[in-house]
Amino acid sequence: MSKNSLYLRFVRQILPSPFAIAVILTLLTFILAMAFTERPENAGSAHSLVILGYWEIGFWELLEFTMQMALILILGHALALTPFFNNIIDRFTIYCNTSAKAAFTISLLTILVSMVNWGLCLVLGAIFARKVAERAKANGWKMNYPLLGAAGYSGMMCWHGGFSGSAPLAVASNDHFLIQEIGQIGIGQTLLSLSNILTFVLLLIIIPSVFYLLGKRSSDSEINTVFRKEVHRENEKGHGAERIDNSKIAAIALGGIICFIALRKIWISPSLVGLSFIDLNYINFFFFGLAVLLHGSFSKFLSAIEEAIGGSAGIIIQFPLYAGIMGIMKYSGLGALFSQGFMEISTVTTLPIFTFFSAAIVNIFVPSGGGQWAVQGPIVTEAAQNLGASVPKTIMALSYGDQLTNMLQPFWALPLLGITKLKAKDILPYSFLIMLVGMVIFIFSLLVL
Repeated sequence: MSKNSLYLRFVRQILPSPFAIAVILTLLTFILAMAFTERPENAGSAHSLVILGYWEIGFWELLEFTMQMALILILGHALALTPFFNNIIDRFTIYCNTSAKAAFTISLLTILVSMVNWGLCLVLGAIFARKVAERAKANGWKMNYPLLGAAGYSGMMCWHGGFSGSAPLAVASNDHFLIQEIGQIGIGQTLLSLSNILTFVLLLIIIPSVFYLLGKRSSDSEINTVFRKEVHRENEKGHGAERIDNSKIAAIALGGIICFIALRKIWISPSLVGLSFIDLNYINFFFFGLAVLLHGSFSKFLSAIEEAIGGSAGIIIQFPLYAGIMGIMKYSGLGALFSQGFMEISTVTTLPIFTFFSAAIVNIFVPSGGGQWAVQGPIVTEAAQNLGASVPKTIMALSYGDQLTNMLQPFWALPLLGITKLKAKDILPYSFLIMLVGMVIFIFSLLVL
């Protein structure tokens, strides 16, 4: 048995399910909060009950975000089932006839899209990986499907340095919560800085190349994943009100109006800074209209939604657990306490590195770029000012750390797992290796570039 096979078997044997990981992290966060935080003076309950109260508060705080994520998965999948996007993706998959070529192409595309928007990257990478697997299965090609899934997930290690990065976009606004402390920091000092651009180039060259080498060395097998057949209803005239469901005119009208409203924002705000309006709500709104428009009828659209909706189960049930973890980290002060410990031992030279590693660790417990910036932002920027270090560089260090451990944390992989029908233990052995490569790239960037 090769070393590669031994490594894969070991990692897959020790990895529990994503739900079990969420439960374990919840328990660990509770224990850490009990050990290192103090009960508030005005709290009459026992410390453990206070922390459980924080968990309960946090448990419900991401309901809107949960729905947003479920919709981006469902609508993105439904959009991929339209003939238009099927044809586009099929043209790319023609060249993906080996694991090495497929992994290289998928990761390259995913990283490129991650620079534009993390939500698009998350859905597109998953759909592309699945389509390659479907073509391989239809043609009898042997592939390393878990490697393709990991390639489709690789963009989530690069997104925070792109134009949907939470921290850089937050400080670029003129009313962010730290405006009095650090002022307004434009994206020219963060996202469009020479060091960040060079970092992106390194990621774009090295990560797909590593996937290509992994594909060359991997053991391919037949695609055994069961993909449900996408069944679309034929356009039937129907009777009475049923005609509306099968009407092309109704679908074109509704879909066209929604797409027009969405695209109008781009025409009004064409600058790079203006792209900050592309958030989850915008993507879901646009995906909704485009899916209705391209399916050509309400009945075909709803049929695609039924096909796509099963993959959202993991998101709906696991996001509240992570919201509870975030509640403990935020309200108990555990997240701030952890970050403060790193800052106290930092110097001008080591501050970006300690910020990077602290953000990487906190991201395992708080896998949300915006949430992490709210917890760590005030601490790391104050440390940078006290030491005379670069605040923009410190912000990018936090951004790099936040995205790095996405390759270890299956939270953001849930949409991909739902679409590809893979398991977390299938892709994490490969994404962990990519995380190590990314760590070297980001440390090099922070120290040298």
